[in-house]
Amino acid sequence: MWQISTSLKITEKELSFSQIRAQGAGGQNVNKVSSAVQLRFDIIESSLPEPVKKSLLALPDKRISNDGVVIIKAQNFRTYERNKEDALVRLANMIRSAAKTRKKRKQTRPSKSAKQKRMDQKTRRGKVKQLRKKVL
Repeated sequence: MWQISTSLKITEKELSFSQIRAQGAGGQNVNKVSSAVQLRFDIIESSLPEPVKKSLLALPDKRISNDGVVIIKAQNFRTYERNKEDALVRLANMIRSAAKTRKKRKQTRPSKSAKQKRMDQKTRRGKVKQLRKKVL
């Protein structure tokens, strides 16, 4: 059981880990050892609340496939265990950011004095430009 926040939890059977070889330059180990981790998490089949699922699916993130599966590849560390922890932390951060409720924007209007100030500035600027014209 992974605790994401005080109200959000994920069971371990919802997560699927696979060992893969890390990409990029490396030493003698990189071609022999599969230390990178690929974490798969199915959003639709998960035990997360519906609003969190919807906001996760709505994220414009390339790590979320069209089927609603989050695929996180972790290869920053040399050991499988550290990469696994890194992938879990990244998934937890993604879910936490989707679970945050955003404040609705309250529409405001400019005050009467602000409108007047803007018009005065425009008038002043117009007069400056008027002075640049050729005199006939």
